[in-house]
Amino acid sequence: MDEAVIRDFWNRHPCGEQFVGGLRDDYEDFFRRYDAHRYATESHIPACLDRIDFRGKSVLEIGLGEGAESEQIIRRGARWTGIDLTPESVARVSTRLALRGLDYDWITVGSARALPFPDRQFDIVFSHGVLHHVPEIGQAQREIARVLKPGGTLVIMVYAKWSLNYLLSIAVLRRLGLLLLYLTGARPGSIYAAHIENARRIGLWRYLKLENFIHYNTDGPLNPYSKVYSLTSVQHDFPAFRVIAAHKEHMHAPPLPVRGLPGARLMGWHLWVHLTPRA
Repeated sequence: MDEAVIRDFWNRHPCGEQFVGGLRDDYEDFFRRYDAHRYATESHIPACLDRIDFRGKSVLEIGLGEGAESEQIIRRGARWTGIDLTPESVARVSTRLALRGLDYDWITVGSARALPFPDRQFDIVFSHGVLHHVPEIGQAQREIARVLKPGGTLVIMVYAKWSLNYLLSIAVLRRLGLLLLYLTGARPGSIYAAHIENARRIGLWRYLKLENFIHYNTDGPLNPYSKVYSLTSVQHDFPAFRVIAAHKEHMHAPPLPVRGLPGARLMGWHLWVHLTPRA
């Protein structure tokens, strides 16, 4: 998987904007609508951020999206630096922080595979919903370990393998649904039609293999790459780190109506992991 393909997808489809009608001319209105939707559907995020002591810390955020967490981290007292693979995200987050009058150290376009920072610069590296989209995760985790201070903390959110969304919704229900729709046809222009087009292009049985199907069932049928994680695979993919804490959040398994139901700690879709560099 070419990083340029991933960059192009996220530059053309900035994270989450489709849920609030996209960005028009009014940035302030867009950020207000986006944040309201984000923290209504993922209400656990502010509480998870509250568990991290950002005050006075030098923080690098990798992958910025629309900047909702960037703003939250700065408001919690961090000396914030941000990096994103896409110029669009960097432009939007720069605009958000300027509109809100928030100070920060630096924001730049760049890759997690080659962080443009000196060794041992940051107390905390934070990355929410990003590193599971990085195929060359071994290279990225080495770079993160390099820029973290000794005893620093990496906080990540990655998609959880042991979740209701992956084990039931993606692995079973959506694959069965696509098979039926492939045989009967789908309404033109719908998201299902895009999946059918993928299946025709790739080949139905190849498309339905979970190692392929997962890419197109996390962030839309055009998403080029995604991975799901267990704690074991986090430890495998992040050998420069050791896990110090982990928890799951967010009951999410469309088309099942599970939002707001209990059980996120066991079967939630979002796996939060706190890690520290090995000596």
